[in-house]
Amino acid sequence: MDFTIGGIREIRSGSRRRARSPESTAVAEYTGLWGWDVVPGARAARTGSGRTDCSCGDADCPAPGAHPLSFGREVPAGATLESAVDAWSRTPGAAVLLPVGRSFDVLDVPADAGRCALARLERMGLPRGPVALAPTGRAWFFVAPGAAAGLPDLLYRTGWDDAALDLRPLGDGDHLTAPPSDLGALGPVRWLRPPTLDTAGRPPQARLLLGTLAYACQRSVRRPVR
Repeated sequence: MDFTIGGIREIRSGSRRRARSPESTAVAEYTGLWGWDVVPGARAARTGSGRTDCSCGDADCPAPGAHPLSFGREVPAGATLESAVDAWSRTPGAAVLLPVGRSFDVLDVPADAGRCALARLERMGLPRGPVALAPTGRAWFFVAPGAAAGLPDLLYRTGWDDAALDLRPLGDGDHLTAPPSDLGALGPVRWLRPPTLDTAGRPPQARLLLGTLAYACQRSVRRPVR
């Protein structure tokens, strides 16, 4: 059986390359150093018509480049470098996806608001976890698991429930495309604040960031266009 991911074809019954790629190196770091599970995912591709297609082949795919491959093997947290490289060699060209809702949830905000919020959090000395920057103009703030389910109540308790905020939670069942993978022609996902030994396994509680993120989101909407 053969398959194609992002234009790379491999005969599954044939020989497989075990050479280290940037993706397999990242996978080994995520699983072995940061304690995150990783799954191989489909790739997004930008067509000439401007639409985003998915390498899974489904023309109506609801999440192009942001879902696991049906035949991919999850690489669990704690995997050794050798096992991570071996597992990733079986799906060359796959996107590096992080399952959300296990070690962390995510608060998704506009990139400009995210940059402002991150600077403000730093000035105030508040906890900051990893933050990824997507080429779609979004910033992903890693927070403690459970944030997605508890966000409506948290917004209510902090007085932000009536505000029109461009702030979305990602939780159990969602997947995040992680560096060095890309979103097709839109470009690569990057770290705005890379994970560290202190933050990867213990991301901050959402309540510690929410006020700053909400303020930055609201301010970005009110900022006049020049």
